[in-house]
Amino acid sequence: MTGELTQGRIVIVGASLAGLRAAETLRAEGFGGELTLVGDEPHPPYDRPPLSKQVLLGRVAAADAGLPARRPVDAHWKLGVRASGVDPVTKEVLLADGGRLPYDRLLIATGTRARPWPNPEEARLDGVLTVRTMEDAAGLAERLDAGPRRVLVIGAGFTGSEIASACRERGLAVTVAERGPAPLVGALGGTLGAFAARLQRAHGVHLRCGVTVTSLLGSGGRLTGAEFSDGTRIEADVAVVALGAVRNTEWLADSGLAAGPRGLACDAGCRAFTMYGIVTDDVFVAGDVARFPHPLFEYQMLSLEHWGNAVEQAEVAAHNMVSPGPRRRPHLAVPAFWSSQFGLNIKSVGVPTFSDQVTIAQGSVEEGRLVVVYGYRGRVTAAVSVNRAKWLEHYRRLIETAAPFPPAPGAADRPEAPRVVPSDVPDPKVLSHGPTVALTGHLPDRRLAVVRPAG
Repeated sequence: MTGELTQGRIVIVGASLAGLRAAETLRAEGFGGELTLVGDEPHPPYDRPPLSKQVLLGRVAAADAGLPARRPVDAHWKLGVRASGVDPVTKEVLLADGGRLPYDRLLIATGTRARPWPNPEEARLDGVLTVRTMEDAAGLAERLDAGPRRVLVIGAGFTGSEIASACRERGLAVTVAERGPAPLVGALGGTLGAFAARLQRAHGVHLRCGVTVTSLLGSGGRLTGAEFSDGTRIEADVAVVALGAVRNTEWLADSGLAAGPRGLACDAGCRAFTMYGIVTDDVFVAGDVARFPHPLFEYQMLSLEHWGNAVEQAEVAAHNMVSPGPRRRPHLAVPAFWSSQFGLNIKSVGVPTFSDQVTIAQGSVEEGRLVVVYGYRGRVTAAVSVNRAKWLEHYRRLIETAAPFPPAPGAADRPEAPRVVPSDVPDPKVLSHGPTVALTGHLPDRRLAVVRPAG
């Protein structure tokens, strides 16, 4: 089906941000057929960024983080129901309760889940938590309200760092453990990683880098502390596991789609690939679960865990689902994200990890207000601002036009020539926290063998 779709049946699997925005766009584009959203959580769509920020500070109740609908979607909502598979031949979504949902177009927006602590017995200890869902955030906020003696945060990516910031703002003792050399280094590289390390220590965080938590200790089913790879131990009554995310693709194992641990691969128009690399015309993908090629980053497959990307990709996918071929458009938005922690507002455009050099183009580490610009092979690929966000639109244009790196003198407010240093982006394997942007040229995830009969 390549023509305009105004009637028929569309199923969206994933009833969170990307699923909701796609449903709104479908109605705005004139789709008047049957629309069904499937979500494994019992709640209507809600916003996740506040869960590791305002909710943990007690400023917003987890139950108040709902996403307002921008327009009526007139959909069938199947909440608290897990999708268990896709039959591409009969064009049906299989549900864990035995139901089957036929579709003319399918959007997969199943997102990610928190990576659990790898030892199941230790993970079951009372006091060991992750933060991904509304219930997770409400449970952790309740624990923090009770005034634990010490909170251990395992992993110093954005989620782990925001949780540590909330703990310190509450006046709680907090230890952060990170296998890599610094907090945020997997997302922002060495210069800002070193800045983040100094910032956390200045705010009273007991930061342990270059070590791993080898075991969580308990007594009577309750967490009592942790042991580190260097043989040291600490006491803690709450441990928050912030080891990154797992993409929700297991349910697609028998679907014939190019789905695996890195996500579900699609083209720039959000059409999913089969496991043989053939593009489909009726299955689309959006949000954190998607892997898509981007021309600004050498057409490598990009996986993003960003709020803005989920919205923009969902809108493109929805448009393309109901539009004829010539009217379809690509998802080429420049990635952007933000984080608030330790009194700072960190914003990013582009892909900082797609870099070999960086320069501080504006401000300085000493004043705590700066813009770091990233380059790869002589062109600008990203910029990150710390309490200086008004300049990011300028750098977005430099990224979009593949402007030379380092930026020309008129692009920086520093009188001297900016100092260029290696970006020091570590191999993700050495990190606890995992990248928020994953770049990989490998597609699909599954190795295939074609067996031909003898003779």
